[in-house]
Amino acid sequence: MIRIAHLSDIHFGDENVPALAAATAWLNSQSLDLIIVSGDLTRFGERGEFTAARDWIESLRGPRLVVPGNHDTPYFAWLERLVSPFGRYERAIGPAEVSTWTGPRLAVYGLNTARGVQPRANWSKGQISPRQVDAALAWFAQAPADAARLLVCHHPLTEMLGGPMTGKVWGGHHAAERLAAAGIDLVLSGHVHVPFVLPYVFNERCAAVGAGTLSTRERGCPAGFNVIEITADEVRIVAQGWSGSAFTPWRSWGRPRT
Repeated sequence: MIRIAHLSDIHFGDENVPALAAATAWLNSQSLDLIIVSGDLTRFGERGEFTAARDWIESLRGPRLVVPGNHDTPYFAWLERLVSPFGRYERAIGPAEVSTWTGPRLAVYGLNTARGVQPRANWSKGQISPRQVDAALAWFAQAPADAARLLVCHHPLTEMLGGPMTGKVWGGHHAAERLAAAGIDLVLSGHVHVPFVLPYVFNERCAAVGAGTLSTRERGCPAGFNVIEITADEVRIVAQGWSGSAFTPWRSWGRPRT
């Protein structure tokens, strides 16, 4: 069985200190194949926030895959945001555009749906280009046939029904259709601060999976993270919720493998 922890939206600067400490202790007590963080490590993209995020990531035991979110660009340093929106992220965390991880029966591809600037008023929304999808599918084509295939990005490619906010990802619907048609099992994201599992309506073989937040910026559900367990026949996702003193299962989903 493959076991993965999926965290998102920690927002160092607004992190939920006791929940994050408990989550870190839990992660380091487990035998996990991979820890995934799907963006928004910082609040305003400040250097001190990235230092805290880097130190936290380095404290985690085992392999990790991290992608940036829209908060991981400098919020106040406008010139830097224009010319090098993910420079601070890359110096502290690692590559912003693509991150990959492969292991026994698992292939994970992370890409960046955030942008420093956009030709629309709300720069927090996402984008995914055909070129990014082409690169992801070419990489997945080289993975073993029996590997679980997971794509990681910050913004949900299609909207969470009834969610507290939107991603409005340019190119998202078309990207999700292509990923599902290619046999991707799960598309993992964050951004909305609410855990969810939603099979794509155009192809239920592939599901969108959202993680909650480990920040104080809660939106109707407790701080938490996901635990994903994958067998040859089934995928099980459990959203762990923070009670104020411990993490307990808050909601769970099960679905057959592609």
